[in-house]
Amino acid sequence: MLRCLDLSRAELSIAITDDREIRELNKVFRHRDRATDVLAFAMREEPLGTARTAPAEVLAGEMLGDVVVSVETARRQATQRRRPLDAEMRLLLAHGLLHLVGYDHQSDAEEATMTAETERLCRAAHVELADRGGKRASSGSKAGTSKSGTRRRSKAGARVQSRSGRAKN
Repeated sequence: MLRCLDLSRAELSIAITDDREIRELNKVFRHRDRATDVLAFAMREEPLGTARTAPAEVLAGEMLGDVVVSVETARRQATQRRRPLDAEMRLLLAHGLLHLVGYDHQSDAEEATMTAETERLCRAAHVELADRGGKRASSGSKAGTSKSGTRRRSKAGARVQSRSGRAKN
């Protein structure tokens, strides 16, 4: 997905959690006392793709932010939508990633654009999985480990705190 956005040099943190934890994050950062499917916490104040921050300017290893997904909500949604859990998780990851780079869905036009981009990222990730013979795609990093192999706490692992203090879902 990062490669599809011309961000193959960037990093992001992905946290898979349950409804209880994501509800707490949603309550603290979005003032909504309910579970949700995905939250995104961007490290940048300014979205990528603006005049001052084009994707090509992302430095190797630059952290985009955190994407937090509730597997419980994803499982319910996958059942309702009659799709495999991994497809729903892929969709939620793509959605969260797009928020990290500045996409939103406040208007119908933004919603249409974000939906199309989410589908494009999901197709790209699915093709990459198929090209690897069905093996799980890996960026070379383990969760919570940087590409250099050093452990670091993501913001999600540290109770998610974004610079702007805002979460998107």
